[in-house]
Amino acid sequence: MKALQALGRLKVGRMNQTEAAYARHLEQRKHGGEIAWFKFEGLKFRLADNTFYTPDFVLMLSDGVMEAHEVKGFWMDDARAKIKIAADMYPFRFIAVKAQTKKAGGGWAVEQF
Repeated sequence: MKALQALGRLKVGRMNQTEAAYARHLEQRKHGGEIAWFKFEGLKFRLADNTFYTPDFVLMLSDGVMEAHEVKGFWMDDARAKIKIAADMYPFRFIAVKAQTKKAGGGWAVEQF
């Protein structure tokens, strides 16, 4: 099972389809004036020795608030633990988003940590 999962992973710095769709969503929010800046895999947070968390997107809202967004289809391994630890350690707003099906109304389901 592990070998099959590894086949689907992209190189660092490359977006999957869901991340690319979310980047388009962020670009619309930026165009609307809600977001001042965003970057894909733009920051790396140190959680402990040799343990890091890199959110899919970091962004600055127009009011200066910094956010880290994680785009998920489903949670694997220690990803949920890492985002919770990072949220306790750093003065960013940490958010996980999941694409909703059209049947469920579309858009993005949001979970804040």
